[in-house]
Amino acid sequence: MNLNKMLKQAQKMQDKLQQELGETTAEASVGGGILEVSMNGHKQLLSVKIDPEAIDPEDPSMLEDLIVAAVNEANRKIDETMQEKVGSMAPNIPGLF
Repeated sequence: MNLNKMLKQAQKMQDKLQQELGETTAEASVGGGILEVSMNGHKQLLSVKIDPEAIDPEDPSMLEDLIVAAVNEANRKIDETMQEKVGSMAPNIPGLF
C-alpha cells in the first residue's frame, strides 16, 4: 500500500473520530447523586446539576470537591470511550500494526 493512500485513510478515520467524539457525551454523578455533570467527547463541560442539599454556605469546600470529582470522572469516561473508538479503528489501517 502506498504511503499517500494510507495517510488519506488515516485522515478520514481521524475526521470520523472527531465527529463521533463531538456526538459523544459522558455523565458522571458523585455524592450519591447530589451533583451531576455532562461532558462531550471534546471534553467540554455541557451541564452541571447541583442538588440544593449540596450547597452548604458553611462548607463550600465540600461542593468544590464534588465538582472536581465529577468533572474528573466524566473526563475519565471520555478517555475510555476515545480509547475504545481508536482501538476499534486501528485494525482498519493495513500495514499500521
